[in-house]
Amino acid sequence: MSRRKIAISVAITTLVLVLATNAGASLIGIYRNGMETDSQRGQIKKLSGENCGRGGSSHAFRMLVGKRTQECSYATPVVGRDLEIVAIGRLLSKTPKKLQRKAFISVSLRTGNAGAGYQLVVYPLQRKAQLRRKLSNGKVRYLRVAKNVRSVKGINSANELKLRAFNVTSGPDKGSCRIRALVGHRVIGDVTDDASGELDGRASGFSIGANGNAKGAVGSFDDVVLRVPNPF
Repeated sequence: MSRRKIAISVAITTLVLVLATNAGASLIGIYRNGMETDSQRGQIKKLSGENCGRGGSSHAFRMLVGKRTQECSYATPVVGRDLEIVAIGRLLSKTPKKLQRKAFISVSLRTGNAGAGYQLVVYPLQRKAQLRRKLSNGKVRYLRVAKNVRSVKGINSANELKLRAFNVTSGPDKGSCRIRALVGHRVIGDVTDDASGELDGRASGFSIGANGNAKGAVGSFDDVVLRVPNPF
């Protein structure tokens, strides 16, 4: 048997094992992007932000916020209502020092017009995290705010961000949305939102920005994973 055939056989066997393992779990992985190649990074598309630059290294998708821009958001190819997104985000030292403290990295779900959606926001230098619901009119509802979060890491350090938004299908909260957000192993928020109907977006993605003008903010993301509930 040729090396190529052996490699294909191993890959298929691995996939079968992964699917078999996931079948008994509460979540099923449907997408992973390690951002290791141009092709993988090419799957990521701009979602919002007036002036945004993008680039890459051998292991990450890099973002640069341009002038007159508060936030640059990028979307994965995965569109859906009930999703969990996990990503490793970094605020990089090329961000101007005067901006670093108010700069943030984030992951988002159910994103639609004007950035409306659920968002887990992390301020690396403040060691602060926020779980937000943003509306298309620009208003923000803070579902949870956590300060002095030890799992939040500083400049150039990897922060694991996890955000889940699943609609409740039974019980007294039926029709609402349960949102769960973590940084590393620290739970930032686990809440039920009965106003989830105000969000009609279905995009999933990540962003970098700052309070006010974020010009010069630089960040990166890698190891992006999307999961759905099992059964879906």
